[in-house]
Amino acid sequence: MRTLPRPEHLTRSIPEALAQGKPSISFEFFPPKDDAGETALWEAIRDLEKTRPTFVSVTYGAGGSSRDRTIRMTDRLSQETTLTALAHLTCVGHSVAELRQIVGHFAAVGVRNVLALRGDPQGGLDQPWQSHPQGLDHAEQLVALVRELAPMTVGVAAFPDRHPESPSLDHDADILVRKAQAGAEFAITQFFFTREAYAVLRDRVVARGCDLPIIPGLMPVTNVKQLARMTQLSGQPVPRSVTERLEAVADDPVAVRAVGVEIATELAQQLLADGAPGIHFITMNRSTATLQVWDNLGLEAAQ
Repeated sequence: MRTLPRPEHLTRSIPEALAQGKPSISFEFFPPKDDAGETALWEAIRDLEKTRPTFVSVTYGAGGSSRDRTIRMTDRLSQETTLTALAHLTCVGHSVAELRQIVGHFAAVGVRNVLALRGDPQGGLDQPWQSHPQGLDHAEQLVALVRELAPMTVGVAAFPDRHPESPSLDHDADILVRKAQAGAEFAITQFFFTREAYAVLRDRVVARGCDLPIIPGLMPVTNVKQLARMTQLSGQPVPRSVTERLEAVADDPVAVRAVGVEIATELAQQLLADGAPGIHFITMNRSTATLQVWDNLGLEAAQ
């Protein structure tokens, strides 16, 4: 019996797609908490699928929570859509044996690309990091483990505004280079708001002799309440240049959304002009604002 070729979305390598020179567009989702959230999420996925993104990613919850929902959602994306799934995998709360099992499962369902993360402390960013007694301490160890276990490409996280536990931007660059040396083939940044933050990190990495592609992560702000939450999630304050523009229209939700899309569009245009390999949109499981930015950029379908 003749074996049929596997669908393209199950064989696509993210590093190979980035190497083609065309800006990649990708979207990040998180596992929904309830049925209503799941319905909204899949509506957003179907809307965004029409743009033919290079890939989509599925996060773990804070502190490694929602593992089962993350795996289930990644499975559905691989089996029920034409989207290439990038599965998040964190060290948090997992033994090496459990990590081996998860990687094996992903490989079995056709996931070829994994984002290997240490993850935030289980108690939140203000708590000290504690590894699982039979687990791993650093993302570079997880990169090496995934590369050892399966023929997968591995991405990692990068932090333009400095990791909350890092003493300096130079330290962040050193860590990113070590991840590349362990086998990482691309990086996706935490969200940020200034062109300079990305350029400084990229240039530090290049100065260390590393050509790791670094995809900037952007989150269009759609309401003022998001600003405080963004500071909490990133461990860094949102720049005044952003908050002043949003707070000036804080009493008008429609205007806030429009300004948020405008800010994200401006930054994406600057980053692409500076040679960024693509844009990774953190969607908050909604499609409208992301689609508006994508449309403003005037890019063709990413694939």
